Amino acid sequence: MTVTLRDVAQKSGVNVSTVSRALNNSYGVHEDTRKHVLRVAARLNYRANQVARGLVTGRSHSIGLVISDIRNPFFAEVARGAEDAAFHADRNLVLCNSDLNAEKQMRYIDWLLAKRIDGIVMNSVTPLGPALQDQLRAAGVPLVLLNLSSGDRRFSAGPFSSVVADNIAGGEMAANYLIALGHVHVIHVTGPRQHGNFIDRVKGFLRVFRERGLPKPEIVYGEHTFAAAYHSARQRFKAERKITAVFAGNDVIAFGCIQAMMEKGIRIPEDVSIIGFDNIEMSQITSPPLTTIDQPKYETGKAAVEMLLSMAAKDGICEPEHRIIGVRLIERQSCRSISGPAMRNRKLTKKLAPSIAVRAEQFTCSEKI
Repeated sequence: MTVTLRDVAQKSGVNVSTVSRALNNSYGVHEDTRKHVLRVAARLNYRANQVARGLVTGRSHSIGLVISDIRNPFFAEVARGAEDAAFHADRNLVLCNSDLNAEKQMRYIDWLLAKRIDGIVMNSVTPLGPALQDQLRAAGVPLVLLNLSSGDRRFSAGPFSSVVADNIAGGEMAANYLIALGHVHVIHVTGPRQHGNFIDRVKGFLRVFRERGLPKPEIVYGEHTFAAAYHSARQRFKAERKITAVFAGNDVIAFGCIQAMMEKGIRIPEDVSIIGFDNIEMSQITSPPLTTIDQPKYETGKAAVEMLLSMAAKDGICEPEHRIIGVRLIERQSCRSISGPAMRNRKLTKKLAPSIAVRAEQFTCSEKI
């Protein structure tokens, strides 16, 4: 049978309100009485009814984490950082996978709000429309986004905070690196058009090619999954083309492209170079190891939950905070310098490409904007 506060009160010889104050370390209880009540509660294996407590306090002591798919190693590391921060703050973390489905995401948000969730960290499938913004604002639930693009930060009605990598800088870094190696005929295989992180990576990547007066790379949009990238790459490499390099929107997309190229007999990096984004653990053990743009995934999840808890402590009444976390280039063996006319372009652009050979120790610190 479930042990109640009344049971603890009867065994302790005090009233229910005294037991409640003793267990919650509240004022008005003598220290000897508090210790006595705690001993009795422990002997009876009393467990607080968190549902009932939530009805009284209006808080569930839980945080929702809505991500695309936990099978993506990037989100696994983000989730670990978020969970550790939540555990340290004595909160539960509720994990929800949207599977890139806007309807499923909306159902999870409704469910989390119904459970009186204390806050939501979300990698949103779609931009937050006015109706959803109004719903979240009315619920008084703090929200931290993990994929708010630089353009989205300008909307005036946005009461939501964000933690993101410096995706524009990452896209520029990938472009500068490939150009310095002599690659001007490249494609960029990326995620959905409406996804903030991918939008900014595309923006930074194209900006560099435009400013250098180089041919505009082809942008291939799709789901940011292995299967989608695999099929896109198979289509792009059907015919003989001049493509010498691929910039993948994330490492999982890069793995899909690598698989497709291997099946086509395309050697990496002898025939085509490839660079990813995220620096998930598996990128080190591919053959060849993947050159990629690193972003601190664990720190992103941890920072998002800490921001959320800070907002919740103020009942959500605070200015939105937008935190950009620095990125770095991890140079491995999946890219090579090419010879011929492209080398002349490399000499031209070498002076114009700062921080091309960024190494692991040259980490760009987080900053608030």
